[in-house]
Amino acid sequence: MNYEDTVKRAEKLRKDLNYYSYRYYVDNENDIDDYEYDMMMRELKAIEEEYPELITPDSPTRRVGGEATNMFESVTHTVKMESLQDAFSFDEIRDFDRKVKDAVTNAAYVVEPKIDGLSVSLEYRDGVFVRGSTRGDGSVGEDITANLRTIRSIPLRLKTDLPFIEVRGEVYMPHNVFHKLVEEQELNEEKPFKNPRNAAAGSLRQKDPKITAKRNLDIFVFNVQQIEGHTLNNHKQSLDYIKELGFKTIPFYTEFGDIEGAIGELKRIGDIRYTLPFDIDGAVIKVNDFEERRILGSTAKFPKWAIAFKYPPEEKETKLLNIEVNVGRTGVLTPTAVFSPVLIAGSTVSRATLHNEDFIKEKGICIGDTIIIRKAGDVIPEVVSVKEHAPDAVPYRMPEICPSCGAKAVREDGEAAIRCNNPDCPAQLLRMLIHFCSRDAMDIEGLGDALLNKLVEQNMIKTAADIYSLDFGKIAEMDKMGKKSAENLKKAIEKSKENDLSKLVFSLGIRHVGAKAAKLLSDNFGDIDSIMNSSVEEISKIDGFGIIMAQSVVDFMSMPQSQKLIADLKAAGVNMKTEDTHIDNRFSGKTFVLTGTLTKYTRSEASRIIENYGGKASSSVSKKTDYVLAGEAAGSKLTKAAELGIKIINEDEFAEMIK
Repeated sequence: MNYEDTVKRAEKLRKDLNYYSYRYYVDNENDIDDYEYDMMMRELKAIEEEYPELITPDSPTRRVGGEATNMFESVTHTVKMESLQDAFSFDEIRDFDRKVKDAVTNAAYVVEPKIDGLSVSLEYRDGVFVRGSTRGDGSVGEDITANLRTIRSIPLRLKTDLPFIEVRGEVYMPHNVFHKLVEEQELNEEKPFKNPRNAAAGSLRQKDPKITAKRNLDIFVFNVQQIEGHTLNNHKQSLDYIKELGFKTIPFYTEFGDIEGAIGELKRIGDIRYTLPFDIDGAVIKVNDFEERRILGSTAKFPKWAIAFKYPPEEKETKLLNIEVNVGRTGVLTPTAVFSPVLIAGSTVSRATLHNEDFIKEKGICIGDTIIIRKAGDVIPEVVSVKEHAPDAVPYRMPEICPSCGAKAVREDGEAAIRCNNPDCPAQLLRMLIHFCSRDAMDIEGLGDALLNKLVEQNMIKTAADIYSLDFGKIAEMDKMGKKSAENLKKAIEKSKENDLSKLVFSLGIRHVGAKAAKLLSDNFGDIDSIMNSSVEEISKIDGFGIIMAQSVVDFMSMPQSQKLIADLKAAGVNMKTEDTHIDNRFSGKTFVLTGTLTKYTRSEASRIIENYGGKASSSVSKKTDYVLAGEAAGSKLTKAAELGIKIINEDEFAEMIK
């Protein structure tokens, strides 16, 4: 294929992939099977790798750029992203209507649900997505363009090449995605997000877009902030128009000629709120006509032409029947309230976590009490308080022995958790294996929770090392498996042996050591034996490690069970070394700061190159900075570098330095 044909092929692939993505993520229609879509994406990536000049801002390959940033640049909003006044009764809504009618006699209203997420701005020039930012304080937000690109329902190119349009939307996490995330966090004994809004906000402001991409966020667009090249007269018309452009708009919006009709819609939304697959924290009434909005104006805090109605949280009484204690992957004993089933926020619940011993003491919880239950964020059941103690109430005490293995359970200084320290505890085995096989750990595709559970039940796996000596003939005979599935699993297990040391270290489940810390350990020591023989003092010298983390590593590596596991994994052929990418020391002692948009490298690639030559990539400019590598649209870092007299280089100069 000659160059001209390659250009045309890349254009067609971009157009088709963006179309299929829109159909799937916005229209909920699957016009192409996953394999065919993946093959098209792979072909486009290959073309762009060979011909980087063909990469365009709207290319679907740009959904996850991969480069982690260390700070977000400020964005000043040309049109202020205002907040809304709240109302908690229909009388307040009628009072709002009277004030509107004092200025605009025949105002009509649009009522729409108020999505509970994180408000963002999306800007498009000539139909192409160029910048996305948070609301911030309404006047100044943060540039999170790279993270927003990972949201599949945000179009990278509009269906019409408008000169300019800025829209406002709400990024949210669907309920099914949130529940799965919480399950993973609880499995890894991480503090779970309390509700989908917190999860969405925490996911969207990640420094690394790859983390955001994994969270499967979504968006509803609900307002046009500014537009060039098209005239809009009212809110409903604007929503209809931006839907035609390719935006995923607010799911339903209805116009009413009077306030009583609008109040009727508020009641309807309140009745269906618990059936929706996403959170709402109310509903919004807006004056429809834009000229009437201009007449009404705004206060210093909010517009006079809109109001948000907030629904009260639902709370129910029930009887606490029992407190069950479960054992997590790292041995933490977690109490769970078991109570008489109660219908709340659209579903029947009978269980809620009690977190730890301190939470139970603080609430004064006793078995037999009448307790108040609600759903945090209308999603996660939680115990709010004790309404009434049972006549024979006895303060609950956490068990002193592990309910799974009978070993002594201890509470260490400075921790709220009570823990079983027996590494052979059967309750911890399954959770440890699930973590070991997870994507960020050994990434063994096909070895999921259900299959691992069967293998443990049949005594085919007693430690993680047993994974590498499985009988695939027996696995092929298992229910829902078969010869092909067993062969694929065997390939995935063999492939995992080649993983970098950092993935193995993370998979071991060392307390306080996440994926990032595992990478630091691997990069600093190079092989597993060096890590095992290191001291607390040596580990704590690593930038990013503290005494507690270092002590946890040493404690883990000193246990006979840990040493046997590592020896068995080594005997099975699992890689025990980290990849050595160091080339030479030409940048030794030199600190680089990257800013702006790089065209020849991603930021992560440039940082890795600097480190391979012995240098350091930093996030902020200071007097200790030696070079600032500046790309297009460089911002405040470039200005500060110039003020401090730091040498500023472009990509061509950087390329010369690494020849």
